[in-house]
Formats: sequence, structure tokens, C-alpha cells
Amino acid sequence: MRACVDIGGTKVAVSLSASSEAPLVGRRSEPTAKTGDNDAVAVQILRMIDEVCAEQGVDAASIERVGVSSTGPFELRDGMVELATPNICGGIAGPSRGLPNAWMTAIVEAPLAKRFAHVRVENDAVAALEAERHWGALKGIDDCAYVTWSTGVGVGLCVGGRALRGKNGNAGHAGHSFVVDDDSNALCGCGNVGDVEGLTAGNSIARRFGQPPAELFTAAAAGEPKALETVDALCRVMGRMLYNLVITLDLQRISLGGSVFWHHQEFLLPRLQAQIDGKLLPLTRGVTLVPAGLGDKVGDYAALALLD
Repeated sequence: MRACVDIGGTKVAVSLSASSEAPLVGRRSEPTAKTGDNDAVAVQILRMIDEVCAEQGVDAASIERVGVSSTGPFELRDGMVELATPNICGGIAGPSRGLPNAWMTAIVEAPLAKRFAHVRVENDAVAALEAERHWGALKGIDDCAYVTWSTGVGVGLCVGGRALRGKNGNAGHAGHSFVVDDDSNALCGCGNVGDVEGLTAGNSIARRFGQPPAELFTAAAAGEPKALETVDALCRVMGRMLYNLVITLDLQRISLGGSVFWHHQEFLLPRLQAQIDGKLLPLTRGVTLVPAGLGDKVGDYAALALLD
């Protein structure tokens, strides 16, 4: 058995699997730990693995391989991944961001490596990209991306059949690319003001417009003029980021997931596709945006893909 861990800015999920082709079992999910010492997330994961094993009648000592799909960015300390994640570490943007800690990083890999023989930590969007290429909507596509529109905005990139990782495993953080510099209400957890995530992420939408994304998108889909204007503006920002990825890397297909997108995909998908269609045709002709083939389970299978 191996343990599959999905760390997000909102929740942590743990599942077990007997192999890379076996189904996930015993899924357990709870809010991401954000108080106490900066090893709180690692302590949470170790406890959750023990609890899932107990529920499934599995000897926790038999778990040797752990795949961790985590929201980033990452920092490396003595070769081990620590999370420098804006939606988890409150010390990055400071008290105005409202997180209940002053962490600059959250220690994850080192505590897990003390217990388990093999631990692999990857950016969640890169891991989801691999899962989508193995089982989902990007199967057989060599030049592609996976984008999550959720609590944050994450991107995994593949060119020529190879996933891009970068020097610290942080390739693909297009959600932190700057869009505007005059919107003081668009503070991202990374400290940027006016990047894609600060403008469009789920927590940013709630902060900027005073209502949860679900309410805003539901009102827009019903034709409420102000909500529709707001959502169209959000789709322009997100869609232009997708366009920039396409023309920078000459991509063929982008798979989309994340809670913000997934629950409103029929409304959002054509608006995002419109930001690509008809522009610079030698690079965009035939490029398609598609919902994640693994649906709302892409995060769970992302961790499993790391252990293939």
C-alpha cells in the first residue's frame, strides 16, 4: 500500500492505494492546519495516514511510499521541500492577509521522510498534469497544461512530452504573473498586489467582491448585470493568462480543474475559450480548453501519479 496526500490552501486529503492502477480507498479530508508550529501540516498528514490505515485495517507500518501533491511555491532546505505557500503561510504577505500564523514556510517533506522510505513531493498542478496525462483529458498530448482555478491559481506545464519542473520544482506559477498595478484590493498571499491569483482566485473573489464565488457565478449565469460584468472581467484575466501560456509554449490543449471552475464549468468554459480563439492563429488554431478528465478527483489521483 502507498499513501496519497493532496495539500491545498483549504483542505488536506489522504487516501490509500495498492498500486498506481488500483483504486483509491479510505479518503479522508479536513481543513489544512494553519496554527501552531510550522510543522503543523506534516503532523496533520502523519495523523491522517494513521487514521485512514486504522479505518481500512491496514498496518500503518507497512506504508513505505508516500506521494504528496501540494500547492506551492516550494523552498528547498537541505534538499527537502518546504511550502512557501501564500494560502498557508501567513508570514509571506503579513497580517493584512488574515492568516492565523506568521510562517514563512511550512515544513513538510523532512518529517515524512523520517518515517517513510520513499516520499515524493511535487507541485499539485504538476502532479495533476501527470494524472491527466496518464488517465484523463491530456492522455496522448505532448504539449499541454493543467490549470486549477480554486482557492489559488496553479499551472502544470508539459512541452515535448516532458513536464516542466524548474530549479526548485516551481515551474508553472503563472498565477503569480502580474496583471495590474493599481488595484490595492488585489493583495495576493504571496505579497504581490495585482497578480492573476490576487484578482481571480476563490479567496480573492470573496475578499474583493464581498460574496463567495458560488454566489457571484450563480448570479452571473442568471443574467444579473453587475455580476455578469464582474465575471466577464475575471474571465478576461484568467483567459489571457491561458492565452499567454499557449503562445509562449505552443500548447495544444489545456485541461481545467479546481473548485471555482468545476462547479461553473458550462458557464465559464466558453468565456475562457473566447480569450484564445481567433488570436494569432498560427499558434492558437485548434487549441482547446477542456474540463479535467478526472473531474473533481484530479487532486486525489495527482498524488497517486507521483508514485507510478
